[in-house]
Formats: sequence, structure tokens, C-alpha cells
Amino acid sequence: MRIFLTGATGFIGSAIVTELVKAGHHVIGMTRSEAGVRSLEEAGVEVHRGTLEEPHSVRLGAEKADAVIHTAFDHDFSRFVENCQKDRRVIGALGEALKGSSRPFVITSGTGLGNAELGELAQEDVTNFEHPNPRVASELAGNALLDTGVNVSVVRLPQVHNTVKQGLISPLVEIARAKGASAYVGAGRNRFPAGHLSDVAVLYRLAVEHGEPGARYNAVGEEGVESRQIANALGRGLNLPIVSIAPEEAAGHFGWMAMFAGLDFPASSTKTRRVLGWNPVGPGLIADLNAMDYGSLAA
Repeated sequence: MRIFLTGATGFIGSAIVTELVKAGHHVIGMTRSEAGVRSLEEAGVEVHRGTLEEPHSVRLGAEKADAVIHTAFDHDFSRFVENCQKDRRVIGALGEALKGSSRPFVITSGTGLGNAELGELAQEDVTNFEHPNPRVASELAGNALLDTGVNVSVVRLPQVHNTVKQGLISPLVEIARAKGASAYVGAGRNRFPAGHLSDVAVLYRLAVEHGEPGARYNAVGEEGVESRQIANALGRGLNLPIVSIAPEEAAGHFGWMAMFAGLDFPASSTKTRRVLGWNPVGPGLIADLNAMDYGSLAA
């Protein structure tokens, strides 16, 4: 297939490029920069220039493809709500290009949307539009397109990791450095689901090849890693003390990350594995944190 991929030069998108090319697909990768153009050309990818701030430029990429995978997202979490609304607009623009066809369109969300109640295992068959995560805007946009006949499916992401990045865990490294301690909230029993980057890339490929309208997939290799385990690994790697922060002090310590630091949002991928035959085999989150070169990270 000719697959249009937004976010093609990003952390997750670049791994998807490798996976799609290896499987024999023709990839049209979106980028906004000259450096992005060069990296995509070196990977044997057709380049499409576009930006999330100009949804029409993104739509033009979808118009020349047999399928679309949308992973691009503005990760400035100080403007998280605004960026989720930006994602909603981009999904709408991509969907307009696909209306009247059965071409698969895979969008991206978070596993938290599958939590019927906080603390319960997130499930693929659950969509909690009352969830406090503003990323709900992405799935609302996808549902609106489904109602018009667009073939939309969703990959829900946990903390996607390798030894370089680990989703929401990565900012905790800089917070720990700034505060002089690696912290968790309360008893640290709240859990973060996780998935290795290479496994997540495979799942996106399987999802777009399967092309099932309305399907939701959890890219989860580990259902839940306790925050105190994460804090312990970061403390060891950074050679910093490991401390517990009272819930009422979380905002002062974690800043914008406080909205996530104490959340318990485990997730299951049982259905995803069964339906797609997906079998995650990559290292676990703590193994990657233990193997990370903390000295190479910017202080």
C-alpha cells in the first residue's frame, strides 16, 4: 500500500517508517523541516511537506495515499489542551480526504481512554469520554468520521520506550535533576502501562493492514509499572535520593507533570493480541531505564 504517515521523523513515526518499508509498503512521510526531508529521503521514503498548524497541508498527503497513519502530535505539554484540539482539527482534515472510500485511517490516542474507572485495567472495548485526559478530543474526532463512513481505527499508546525516550517518564528525568531527588506520589503504587518502541511500530503496521473500522488497539507490553519502581530506576541512574511526595505537594514538585504523576492507569492488550496476532517481545520499561546512558542526556 501507499501509506501516508504523519510524524514520520518523530520518535514513534521513524520506527513505523522502518517497519512499513521492511514489510514492502510505499511510505509517504510528512515533515516540516529540511532535516526531516533529508532523513526521509535517506530512508527511501517519499516526502510530503506539511504542518499541524495548516490542516490543509496535511490533507493533501492523504489524498495521494491508499491508507493513512496519523502519529504527529505537538508534545508541548504546557499547551496540552490546546494541542489536543489541534489534533482534532488535523484528524478532521485527514478524514475529509478519505470520505467516500474504504481506505484505512489509523489515528493515535492514549490508553487512558479505555479506563471505565481510574485504577481499572483499560480495555479496548471501553471508551470513556468523561476521562480527564484532554486527548479525548482525538477519539471524538475519529468517532465523528466513523459516523460519516470513514474507515477509522485507533492505536492507544502507553508509555512508549527504548533506552533514549520513555513517553511521560522522560520529563521525570529533568524534574529529578532540577529538584535533586527522584520522586513518586504517596506510596507510589499507581501504575503506568508501557510498550517497547519496536513492538508499537509493529502494531501500527498490523492495524493499518487489518483496516477494521472502529477498532481500538492497546499498544501495551506491560499492563502497569508502579511509579515507585520507575522512581527507583531513575534515582539509581541519576545517583539521586528517592523520595515520596505527599499528594498535596505534587503540583509544587512535578509542575505540569503532576496531572499524570499520581494517576493509576493500567491497561490490557489482551484483545489486541488476539485480534491482530500481535506479540510484543521488546525489553520492559525498567530494563530500558536501567540500560539508559544518563550521562549522555542533557543536564
